[in-house]
Amino acid sequence: FASPVIVPSDCDIRTQAVFGVMGTSTPTLVWFRKALRLHDNPALHTAVGGASKLYPVFCLDPWFVSSGRVGANRLHFLLESLCDLDSSLRALNSRLIVLRGSPEDELPRVMRAWKIERLAYEIDTEPYAKARDAKIDTLARDAGVEVVKQWGHTLCDLDALLKSHPRGKPTTTYSSFLGHLEKRLKASPIVLLDPPSQLPLIDAAVMSEPEGVPSAAELGLPAASPSVYARGGESEALARLEAHLSREAWVAMFEKPATSPTEIDPFGAHTRSTTVLSPYLKFGCLSVRTLHQRLADIYARHPKHAKPPTSLHGQVYWREFYYTCAHGTPNYEQMAGNPICRQIPWDDAPELLAAWKEARTGYPWIDAAMTQLRHEGWIHHLARHAVACFLTRGDLWQSWEAGAAVFDELLLDADPAINYGNWMWLSCSCFFYQYFRCYSPVAFPKKYDKDGAYVRKYLPQLRHFPAKYIYEPWKAPIAEQKKAGCVIGLDYPNPIVEHAAVSKANMGRMAKAYEDHKQSAASVSAGGSGNSAGGGSGSSAGGGSGVENSKAKSQKRPLTQQTLPMRKKAA
Repeated sequence: FASPVIVPSDCDIRTQAVFGVMGTSTPTLVWFRKALRLHDNPALHTAVGGASKLYPVFCLDPWFVSSGRVGANRLHFLLESLCDLDSSLRALNSRLIVLRGSPEDELPRVMRAWKIERLAYEIDTEPYAKARDAKIDTLARDAGVEVVKQWGHTLCDLDALLKSHPRGKPTTTYSSFLGHLEKRLKASPIVLLDPPSQLPLIDAAVMSEPEGVPSAAELGLPAASPSVYARGGESEALARLEAHLSREAWVAMFEKPATSPTEIDPFGAHTRSTTVLSPYLKFGCLSVRTLHQRLADIYARHPKHAKPPTSLHGQVYWREFYYTCAHGTPNYEQMAGNPICRQIPWDDAPELLAAWKEARTGYPWIDAAMTQLRHEGWIHHLARHAVACFLTRGDLWQSWEAGAAVFDELLLDADPAINYGNWMWLSCSCFFYQYFRCYSPVAFPKKYDKDGAYVRKYLPQLRHFPAKYIYEPWKAPIAEQKKAGCVIGLDYPNPIVEHAAVSKANMGRMAKAYEDHKQSAASVSAGGSGNSAGGGSGSSAGGGSGVENSKAKSQKRPLTQQTLPMRKKAA
């Protein structure tokens, strides 16, 4: 086979024989990476067609487990997802074969042993995955194995979507992106695929082989944290989806910036003010296409519903926006060589980064959010925004790359395209440029939680402080501190910086960096460099208390990103 077959995303399964993917009696290996599900799985759907035998495989690379770049909470979530997938496959007289080793070593080995003639997998646009898959495609081609790829982790074919952009380069403006996406979805409507009702059998010898899902103990992981309330797997994903969709009015009127970052269990145990479906989308336990279409069904029944960018559909489109930006931008995951990222001379102070990561900043709102992140693997988007702003342009002046690496380690839903994109946004390195708007680590959380219940939950050493001092405990008289059983400087740290002073100084540093960027851009503008990190995105930082603005008058722009909270409507 000269090259891998990429089946167009709008190609119906009945016509896929045209592309050579419906051959008869073909031993087929379906390689699960993401898409850890049976429902709406285009790669699996294609693999089943014409397969005489089907071998579902997942490669667990020991390097991935031992690298230290992925936290234990997310690895547990992955193992739970694999166990759930294995159970679903066994219900269809199949199973998940988990290979231990790098795909470059393990896949050629089993393709020879099982006499595989066709390899099917879902396209992955992460840089690591692109390089890995290119190697596998070559190895398969050299072995005479047909490779069939399907889009399925995004709403549409991102290559086709990028072709509609000027010069094939992604836009950094959400509103412009929506126009391109709308046209693509009209040209190639989403058609959901049912889960298979039966699967081709595996050889009995392979069916009984021991390569199953390993236990956490086998991988040397600590016991799963009881604080993590989001458990992995397609079954859990679909159950959570149905629970949310049963509240149709809430779904129809959902606006993410109006949700609270401090609310705990608003809809029952283990719920938050948003859906918390992001970990399931990250691992593909839930099809984003299914989510999109189920939301569309509800919107059709509720004509007066919320709209993008703040609606639930808007959140799905933000995901597609960042995926498209990442897919079409070289060096997207870093500042150097990244054509859309402004070059800002961040400091490099490991002690400040460690204090932020380990919840030792002395600002209870920031430390509570970072504690929740470490314990639960998830925090609300406004908490993510607040701690990201604090680490970068707001207070500590550390690189967004360092913060993104911490999120990549600790988040259950750590998704490179979204993670790096949000960090560039919050650090005013790309997408959003109103650096004079800054989260206050004191005033901002008071908008949602004046008494500090959130802080008391995640920082129990401060639980007895009066509400007056809960966000500024260093201001409490020593007698109050002793009465609360927590002396600042001994039992809880003093603030590592003075927010009012450093945030003002950092705005000056950002102004200087922006001026340097402007001069640099002007010197090369005659060359027509195309997409740049300059210019406004048409986005507004919104309004809302707790957001400091160093400019008395700022331009009012249409809200296109929930960077900062919306103002509450009057009762």
